[in-house]
Amino acid sequence: MEDQKFPKSVRLRNSAQFARVYNANIYAADDCLVMQGARNDVRQNVNDCTTRIGLSVSRKVGNAIVRNKWKRLIREAFRMRKCEFPQGVDLVVRPRKGAEPEFHVIKNSLMELAERIVRKIRKLESTTPKS
Repeated sequence: MEDQKFPKSVRLRNSAQFARVYNANIYAADDCLVMQGARNDVRQNVNDCTTRIGLSVSRKVGNAIVRNKWKRLIREAFRMRKCEFPQGVDLVVRPRKGAEPEFHVIKNSLMELAERIVRKIRKLESTTPKS
């Protein structure tokens, strides 16, 4: 059975980790979510998923009840499929302004946006000359 926990190792936890993702300046968005991503430096163990996620849910989204609902749904969607995500990336996710928090939409959106981020990272890495 797949590990269904949401440990600290799969979360972005400090401002330096968030800043590294923001500085990479790689975006993907749809009608529900906006995602930024960057390669991470986490070593992969045999049974460890190296994709990490951070949430950025501002007050513009709504009151505390609405913000917490967004965070719960995004965390749960990620937790359920964390080992299906592309490996070796850090992702920062935020809700799109005006979007409604619906679990099935968030779950599909997370996976699609993560794949788009990885494609952009690979494209950027292939065009950058090696030193």
